[in-house]
Amino acid sequence: MGVLKKINTVRRTLMRSLTKNIGKSNAEQGITLVNRNEIKRVLICRPNARLGNLLLITPFVQELEETFPNCEIDLFVKGSLAPIIFEKYDHISRIIQLPKKPFSNLLKYCSVWISLKKYKYDIVINVDQGSSSGRLATKFSNSKFKFFGDLPFSANLYYGDYAHIAKYPIYHFRDYLTKLGFEKRESLIAPLDLKLTAFEVAEGKRTLRSLVKNYKKTICVFTYATGTKCLSESWWEDFYNSLKSEYENYNIIEILPIENVSQIGFKAPTFYSKDVREIGSVIANTDLFIGADSGIMHLSSAVHTPTVGLFSVSNLKKYEPYDNNSIGVDINTVSEKEYFKVFNTILDHGKSGIYSKAI
Repeated sequence: MGVLKKINTVRRTLMRSLTKNIGKSNAEQGITLVNRNEIKRVLICRPNARLGNLLLITPFVQELEETFPNCEIDLFVKGSLAPIIFEKYDHISRIIQLPKKPFSNLLKYCSVWISLKKYKYDIVINVDQGSSSGRLATKFSNSKFKFFGDLPFSANLYYGDYAHIAKYPIYHFRDYLTKLGFEKRESLIAPLDLKLTAFEVAEGKRTLRSLVKNYKKTICVFTYATGTKCLSESWWEDFYNSLKSEYENYNIIEILPIENVSQIGFKAPTFYSKDVREIGSVIANTDLFIGADSGIMHLSSAVHTPTVGLFSVSNLKKYEPYDNNSIGVDINTVSEKEYFKVFNTILDHGKSGIYSKAI
């Protein structure tokens, strides 16, 4: 581990210890709001730069748009991906971006924090209760109502999908709003959504067609993931050979990561791009996405392609793809024969949404 990584690890541990009680005094706040139309400005705090974590707050943005139809939403994030991900969200007004590498951009990092004081909000929301920076940003901001993301009730007793990282913050927020006099929403949590335009989807179709040069159905694989989530080359080699054998009448393409590496030695036709929306537009035109837990897996979910997440170390219930006939598979407990049955069922039914639980 490098020196900067060690410093960052110590910093995170220290910050969590210092900020864990921030907002506790607000937990039982009970002030009635007369009219939901009074909520005009909302700030979402998710100071994280990762593709997956930013995509996973798109359901929360949709929740706010439906709950407060007249509101403008600002985002407090890290890095440069958020403007791309939320490009087509009409209610997004301002994106406050911390630099991805604070130690290399200390002055800008401080100035972004100070800029939080420039605006007054009706509600400020910390999406991840475990985020020290998110709790600090919520505390530091100007707002009458502040939601710190703490656990106000045993939601897991009432919701089978409570553990999912895109869903439990919304369940908590719905409960919080009842303390402000609003009726509790009981509708299904929205899926991840990149909101591709018809033009983008059409361009993705053209790109895919030029890659495969035929009209057959296409299976898309993503063989990379970070750290221990990345399955070995030998695992992927065996899997890819089985996939080719089982689906001779399908195209199989590989989406490459930004590192431009392949766990199957570039044996399948490959697509490489640094443009998240361009990658999403290609995946949107495929019939099935298969990949380990990663930002690209969540991107596949966000463009509504049936997605199978291959989990080996990650918390499956927390991160599995959902909606649009998607599912998470624990490869430690499920045999290859069983998850090929899953692939067959999805390919037979498309986006009918027959799966509601992971296997």
